[in-house]
Amino acid sequence: MRTITTTDDLAVFCQAAKSQPYVTIDTEFLRERTYWSKLCLIQMALPGKDGEAVLIDPIEGADMSLEPLYDLFRHEATVKVFHAARQDLEIFFVEGNAFPKPLFDTQIAAMVCGFGEQVGYETLVKKIARENLDKTSRFTDWSRRPLSKEQSDYAIADVTHLRVIYEWLAAQLAKNGRRSWVEEELAILTDPATYTVHPEEAWLRVKTRTTSGRFLAVVKELARFREEYSQSHNVPRSRVMKDDALLELASTRPATVEELGRSRLLMREGRKPEIADGILAAVKAGMEMRQEDLPKPDLSKDQLQVNPALADLLRVLLKAKSESLGVAPRLIAAASDLDAIAAGQRDVEALKGWRAEAFGDDAIRLCKGEIALSAKGSEVRVVKI
Repeated sequence: MRTITTTDDLAVFCQAAKSQPYVTIDTEFLRERTYWSKLCLIQMALPGKDGEAVLIDPIEGADMSLEPLYDLFRHEATVKVFHAARQDLEIFFVEGNAFPKPLFDTQIAAMVCGFGEQVGYETLVKKIARENLDKTSRFTDWSRRPLSKEQSDYAIADVTHLRVIYEWLAAQLAKNGRRSWVEEELAILTDPATYTVHPEEAWLRVKTRTTSGRFLAVVKELARFREEYSQSHNVPRSRVMKDDALLELASTRPATVEELGRSRLLMREGRKPEIADGILAAVKAGMEMRQEDLPKPDLSKDQLQVNPALADLLRVLLKAKSESLGVAPRLIAAASDLDAIAAGQRDVEALKGWRAEAFGDDAIRLCKGEIALSAKGSEVRVVKI
């Protein structure tokens, strides 16, 4: 195992990877004290038990360019293999505006191969690679140098075992014909919209039961300010204000620093002049928002006229389908999807793509009375009418 800290050495390794059918990749990063993830380490391994595995250290190699890696990402003859890739891909998208293509995510592949929902890497190592992982270094500070031997061993294990896992899952997908299922899910991971947060839409993530347009206007402006400040200063949203403090301020609507000082939930960081001024300006903007521009809550889910008997039948159908396919039910459809279908909605994720093939098409037939469900012992069967 060697550590790469120069652009030239990285270019040589990535050039070697281009001649391989795949390369496994993982990262270590920190995000507790920043808005954007701080990339601390990249691990990569070439195929084969003796294929070279390396650590790429952007901290020791502060002057190293990652462009050779991004060039490998664009090389479509080599599959880039990750496990639970979302946070890794966000780092590369933000720092290099690059997505690996083609991509393979072993967590997604494992789910459609019957390993349950959001299966962990350690589970796959045990069940597929027949190895055990030492997880003692999992929560260490990856920004500190030098790395210990335990840290290095832990990091490299995240890509060496991944070779066996990838080859096994790829073979299973070829056997069960579900590769297209995986591709649909991967398309979400390589969509820039997945990682782009628009400050004007940040309020939609703040959970509140209040439907007052004026209250939501203040929430919207406070959430916009928090998002813009967090992004520009690279600090976590919670360092500016947590959701409970944001909702308190939307309710009390302070107009002066003195009134803001009476907040019970705003942390010390949020009382600093720069943030305090931003909060007061946001509250003022929310209070002055024109009536026609006030945000409107999404009440569509509350207004659903759900047929409870049909929703129960859909749950039985989903359970039967998921058991026959060996796939976790929640991967196919959420409970809210079933209620929406039972209420007559058809723009539902469970009715699209591979989910339609696995469940959605029969769900529609059930709603139309074209099929029925029967039980024989513990088995549920679909019967055409």
